[in-house]
Amino acid sequence: MTRKSTYLLVSALSLLTLAGCGTQSTKSTGSTRYAAKQELNWTESSELATADLAKATDTLSFTVLQNTQEGLYRLNKSGTPKNAMATSTKVTNGGKTYTFKLRKNAKWSNGQPVTAKDFVYSWQRTVNPKTASQDAFYLFQVKNAEAVNAGKKPLSALGIRATGKYQLTVNLTKPVSYFKKLLAWPLFYPLNQKAVNQYGKQYGTSSATTVSNGPFKLTKWNGTSKSWVLSKNQTYWDKSAVHLTKINEQVTESTTTSYNLFNAKKTDETLLSGQQVKNNLNNPNFVKRLPTGTQRLDLNEKKVKAFKNKSIRQALSAAINRQQLVKNVLQDGSVASSGFVPAGMGNNPKTGENFSKEATVKSAVSYDLKRAKRLLAKGYQQTGTKKLAVTLSISDTDAAKQAAEYVQSALEKLPGVTISIKTVPYVQLITQQHAGNYELTFSGWQSVFADPINFLDVYEKGSSYNTSGWPNSTFDKLLTQSENQYGNQPAKRWANLVKAEQVLMNDQGTIPLYQAAKSQLVRKNVKNIVYNPAGVPYDFKTTYIAK
Repeated sequence: MTRKSTYLLVSALSLLTLAGCGTQSTKSTGSTRYAAKQELNWTESSELATADLAKATDTLSFTVLQNTQEGLYRLNKSGTPKNAMATSTKVTNGGKTYTFKLRKNAKWSNGQPVTAKDFVYSWQRTVNPKTASQDAFYLFQVKNAEAVNAGKKPLSALGIRATGKYQLTVNLTKPVSYFKKLLAWPLFYPLNQKAVNQYGKQYGTSSATTVSNGPFKLTKWNGTSKSWVLSKNQTYWDKSAVHLTKINEQVTESTTTSYNLFNAKKTDETLLSGQQVKNNLNNPNFVKRLPTGTQRLDLNEKKVKAFKNKSIRQALSAAINRQQLVKNVLQDGSVASSGFVPAGMGNNPKTGENFSKEATVKSAVSYDLKRAKRLLAKGYQQTGTKKLAVTLSISDTDAAKQAAEYVQSALEKLPGVTISIKTVPYVQLITQQHAGNYELTFSGWQSVFADPINFLDVYEKGSSYNTSGWPNSTFDKLLTQSENQYGNQPAKRWANLVKAEQVLMNDQGTIPLYQAAKSQLVRKNVKNIVYNPAGVPYDFKTTYIAK
């Protein structure tokens, strides 16, 4: 993958902020009356895929990792990285060398101390080509990381050193202004080598094969179970700040089920969909969120030759009425996509214009059935195709099923188009998508930090997430220039990223659908949930149940 340097800072990063849980966020004070039972009952719409930070690719896995593990920093409610495992940081060498002093009172749940070597081991394991981490490229700003990941240099060449038992030194390829924010993301957390060696390939596949150094530890998860518990970690260095004794997590693919559980007071939270949102707008427990997470329709050009044709791709996109999809089908507050990069991912450093508005290619996201039919006829003629019978692979959640049925109906209005829907469990779908084992599929993406590059590089040549096989050399060149040439020229970098988005959309490399809302009911007595709309969403470290 082309990652010759780091992601580069633009003013957009100022948007990476954490908010409390709507009106739920209340700062704990000495006068607060805590409930006697500090247990939070939470629902999830999908199963937990992994507890191995090098293997995680989905939001839920990273949420569990953020709450069960601890890195150098933890983001506070203002989105500012605050010391966690690090007690001090010294930046030298023009911003390319970081020296961290680590706290000496941190332990793993197996009793071992957390040391600098645990960070070195973790980062080396992630970039090791044998690990096959899809997210390894995020470490490419570390010296020699790309060469190590390509198998051209040994693991020992990676620019991270334990320069003492509790001192860590990291060398970067160039200054990275948002590096501390990345260090607060679970991919950059340490690993206990003893545990990984002990469990081998089974590490992180169940709670029994996982160790923790964070606020909670994962329990009662066998790797496929639809429930698990995050139990307070008694070996956590800052356990006095953790009020919850347990977070009981239960998978409910249907919001009808989770909604009924909430009303029966068996859970403290539920996602809402469709009519449920309308019915609860005035509910005092209602919380509406719009994370920087999107859903799109990916067309696998490696499986379906017709998808290599631009006119056919454009035809399929033009046949979908996104406004109708979000307003009449989903009805949950989701917003129709205006492009691949969603709202909330940054503003023009000169004009303040939102990226999603400035980079919009209206024809790529506008409904026009007549135009769609003309484009399809053109594509059929260009490819010698007479009909298009393909399978749409989706997860088994309510929202996915509703959206799939609508998209199926919309696309089958086109001559010769037949869409079959294949529903599989979410974890299985991720595996199939990674392997490129699909024809059409709904793909989701949630940003790690608020910068357009965090979306656009999904489709860069060599990206482990570009499983559809869409290629475009102009797009690749624009991203390479943005990352390597314009690091200190925010306006030029921004212009390049806008052009890259427009290339992707004009060529219809993917079909954006909607920015997914996450409307919820959360009980009013659940306090201090830290919510991050542009990264790992939930941090329960300081959450508590009030009387």
